Formats: sequence, C-alpha cells, structure tokens
Amino acid sequence: MRYSFNQICKDVVKELEGKDLRPVKYLSEAKNFRQFEILQKTTKSWHWKSEYIPVGYSLLEILEPNFPVPEPEVSAPMPFRLSGSKKLKGGLGVNAIAEGSVSAGIGDSYEYDIEVQCTSIRASKLEILQNRKLVEKEPTFMKDCRIRNKDLYVVTEAYEVTRDTVLEDSSSVDLSGQVLTPQFGKVQVQGEWQREKKRLVPILKGAVVAFKKKQLVIENDTCAILLCDDAKKKTFPGMFPGSKVFLLPQLFQGSHLHSQCCVPSFQSAEAACCLVLSSFMVVASLGPGRLSMEMLVATGNEFQHLQNEISEKTWKLARLSKDVQEVVFCSLLPMLRDREILYDLMIMLEMGELGHMDGPGGVILDELRKDPWTGLHDLILYLLNALMVLSDTQLNLLALSMEKRLLLQQRELVKSILQQNFKYPWNIPFTLQPELLAPLQGEGLAITYELLKECGLKMELDNPRSTWDLEAKMPMAALYGSLSFLQQLLEA
Repeated sequence: MRYSFNQICKDVVKELEGKDLRPVKYLSEAKNFRQFEILQKTTKSWHWKSEYIPVGYSLLEILEPNFPVPEPEVSAPMPFRLSGSKKLKGGLGVNAIAEGSVSAGIGDSYEYDIEVQCTSIRASKLEILQNRKLVEKEPTFMKDCRIRNKDLYVVTEAYEVTRDTVLEDSSSVDLSGQVLTPQFGKVQVQGEWQREKKRLVPILKGAVVAFKKKQLVIENDTCAILLCDDAKKKTFPGMFPGSKVFLLPQLFQGSHLHSQCCVPSFQSAEAACCLVLSSFMVVASLGPGRLSMEMLVATGNEFQHLQNEISEKTWKLARLSKDVQEVVFCSLLPMLRDREILYDLMIMLEMGELGHMDGPGGVILDELRKDPWTGLHDLILYLLNALMVLSDTQLNLLALSMEKRLLLQQRELVKSILQQNFKYPWNIPFTLQPELLAPLQGEGLAITYELLKECGLKMELDNPRSTWDLEAKMPMAALYGSLSFLQQLLEA
C-alpha cells in the first residue's frame, strides 16, 4: 500500500488520541482547514462516511466587521517520525487460480519526519463570537446551504506543520510465471509484469494534518457556535424544524429513497405532490435522527441494503442515453489519474455550482447543464463520493482496469467478498473463489490483488486465502459501488 499524506494524518490522530480529532484527507486542501475555516459535509451514503469540505470562507468573513477576535493558544511543537519497509513473495494458488503457477512480489517503503503544533481556542473564549450579526450581503454558498438545509461547521482546533518536510515513498510489484486456462482448452499463458515507482511528496509549512470542528447555528441574521454536539440541531433551524428537507427533484431522482420506493413516473401533478407530502409526513413523524442505518438493517441483511442502494443508482444510470453515458465514461477515464480534478468537480457539485472547468471535468459539467432533470447530477456526485474513499493507487488501478476491460470480473470478485464478510465486525479468514480469480490472469490478477490490498485486506500471495479486516469494510463498499458504476458506463 502506497503511503500518502492522508496516512500521515491518520498516524498523527492515532498518536494524539484526541476525541473528535479528524485527519485531513488531501494535501491540496490542507491549508483550508485552519482555524475558523467553514466546512460543509458531503452527500452521505449509508455505507461510507461523509467528508468535511472547506467552502472557501472563514467564519470571520461572514460575521459583522470590527469585532474582537479571541486570541488562540499555540502548543509546543510535537515531532512525528516514521519509516518502514515491507516485502512479500510467494506463489499464487497453483490449483486455486488455475492449473499453473504464478509467483509474485510486492514491496513498499516509506519515511517521513514532521513537526506539528496545535492552534486552538478554549470554549470559554469562543463566547466572544457567539450570536454575532452576519454581514449584510450573504455569500452564495450560504444561500445554497439554506435552500438545501445543509449543516455548516467551523474549525476550532487545527494541527499545523511547523516546517517544510518531504514524504518519501516507493513501491514495486513483480509478477511472473505461467497459467493454464481450462476454459480456453488448456492454453498456456506465460509472462512477466513489473511496476516500480518512487515518490517525493513535499509537505509545506502551514499544512493542517488534523482538526476539530463545531457546528454553526444561523438564525435571525446571527451566528452561534454549538459548543456541545446535538444531532437534532440544524444550522438553519427555521427550515422545516424537526425533519429532513426533501427537494422535489431529489425525491424524483430517488436520492434519499430505497429503490423499491422509487416511482419513475406520475399520472398527474396531483399524484406527484401527494407523494412528496406523504414522504415528508413519514420522515417528520419519525423525528430527527430516527431514520438511521440501524432501522434499515433491522429488517434484513446489511449487504443487501448496500446492494439495493447501488442497484438503484446503476439502474438510473442505465436509463440515461447511451451518448450521455459514453461522454461520462470517456471523461472519467483521464480524471481517475488526477485526484485533484475529481475532488474539484465533487466540491463544485456539492456546493450546487456548475462553474467553469477545463478538460474532461468541463465536459461533464456541460452535460449537466443540458438537462438538470435527468438525475445525472446526483449520480455523478454519488460516484465521486465513492471514488474519494479510495486511495490514489486505487484510482490509477481503476483507470488501468477500465482500459483492460477488467471491471466486470473485479466487481463480481469484490461482491463475493462483501457477501461473505460484510456482516462480521471482527477479523475473519476467508477464501477467494477460484472461478472468479481464473479470468484475471497475469497483469489483470496483479492489478486486482493490489486493488483489494489497498482496501486493507490481509492478502496472502501464496494462496487464495485472505483475512477480512473491519477497516476494509468502507473502502470495499466504495470500491464495489465504483466498479458497478464504471461497468455500467462501459456497457453503454
């Protein structure tokens, strides 16, 4: 597994053991999580966590000017150093994969030396900022969040890098041997596949590696900071208090409904309005915080809910014209090799903006502008949120898999692993199904193994046995969703 800036941030959070401390995911956004920066949550799936994304404004920029600002407390510098390497060699299942022999070797090494300091403000000092008037001209992002009833948060504690440093990371994969393929009449395939990469990632002074946040409450043209977490409290409490807002386009597109509840067409406007009102009444009657994953799981298998969610989305994707699907597929392929472009597009869609982007991201935005009622906006956003759960290495491997037409076999393999293990909250051994491994020969097998390994599965290179790890659950679910979407686009 390649070492990343996000992994450093996770290391720091683990060492600090701070309650409610969150690691920063992207180096490109690291300076946008400083104290007082305003954050917004991304669109949520039942099966992978929302992220907190900066909106580009500080709390101090939306409050009335010329007011006192509490003085932050700065901790002493804290050093964090780590280096390590790992090499695995072995044969890949003589009889389990196919009648042949494959040997493989995977190596990783990494090293970093950083120093961070904490900038924070005590809760008592935050009182200075409570119930302050907002600026007269409301920023666009606040209007959009108010309409969509999106909650906003402010960074109250940030851990910043105190001096420039470099992350050194290298990885290699070697695969060689021969495979006999019974399904093709005992044809022998022999070859060798190698990959070696080395990275030097500069991390500049001022980059934030971890942060804490508190929710904002905006009411009557004033802004307050919610000092204690309250799941029932909303940033804009005047918007349908005690319930979740369902916008008409979102309801028709099924963004918040189970696939069996989707109604693709209506006989009349009155019927559509009745469905909107009845859905709103159901959610309102549940009360805040009651519509939860636990309620869904109580009625069936948790994996089945993941399957239903992804099936609903891919069904809607399949209903779009083949031309639209082909445009999205061809645009995503180069974007997978540049996380920042994917992230920028996700931010733009989360913020409800269809601004200007160059390259393939701009092509997708052009499609979204043509007809906003097709549901493409929510589908693209769902896919982007799934892709953002994956590592840079996985995004590159997905691009390779798209080019080599491996998505279908990979999807079925990932599905089989999730079906076996999704319900287990502990580590448990399992066996990869030989019939699903057999079509993935040579380079395809190496690509697939690395995709799974990057999710956190404990892969054994000398046989098809592996170990399920609870931490692999979310990235595996996101990988399954990504493969399902990309395969549908490929089939169009």
